[in-house]
Amino acid sequence: MWRIIRWLFYLAVLAVIALVIYAYVGPFFGADFGAPQTEIRVPVTLDAD
Repeated sequence: MWRIIRWLFYLAVLAVIALVIYAYVGPFFGADFGAPQTEIRVPVTLDAD
C-alpha cells in the first residue's frame, strides 16, 4: 500500500515539475498563454428612480 502511495507522490511531483517547465519553455515553441486583448463595449441602462 505504501509503495503505491509513494509512486503516486513521485508521479505528482514529476507532473508539477513538467508543468512548470512547460510554462517557461512553452512560449519558445509557439504556445501562447496570454489572454486575448480586445475591447468590449456594452451599453448599460440604469434605473435610478
